[in-house]
Amino acid sequence: MNFAVFVPPREFKDESLSMVRLFLDKWGVQYKIASYGNRDCTGYHGSTCKRDVDALKISPSDYDGIIIVDGVGIDSTKLYEFRPLLDTVMLFSSSGKRIIAFGNAVKVLARANVIKNIRIAARDADAKRLVLLFHGVPTDGPIEISNSTITIDSQAGMEDSMKKMLGSMGII
Repeated sequence: MNFAVFVPPREFKDESLSMVRLFLDKWGVQYKIASYGNRDCTGYHGSTCKRDVDALKISPSDYDGIIIVDGVGIDSTKLYEFRPLLDTVMLFSSSGKRIIAFGNAVKVLARANVIKNIRIAARDADAKRLVLLFHGVPTDGPIEISNSTITIDSQAGMEDSMKKMLGSMGII
């Protein structure tokens, strides 16, 4: 399997990206870090990561899915309103590819209008509001797996949720 891991250009959640990398590396899943801009991405707590590919150039034909990392940067840069990212998520959805979002990154899925009647792990009040507005079903669970869409609440049981996610894809 091969995934595009989208990281906000700044203020991504360091622990979420670390956990994603840890599990994908452990199970031999290939991935490329994707983001916007020409600089390294900077986490909320100061970690940095280099992007492997410009997010404007990722295509569902090159990946089995997209993973969207959460963090303050989703809100501060209003990525849930950034049309190129929303279009990319829509393309992955219409291609039947996996779409995985952590924490407040579910706002991107909602605004891309790919969550109708899908259960979405969303504890944040603003995220719940958007999920309801776009006809999704918000839950307080740590993980929701609906067909090719997986949402994970990055506040609770991240390690168990990652195991369930990889298990649902037949990786472990």
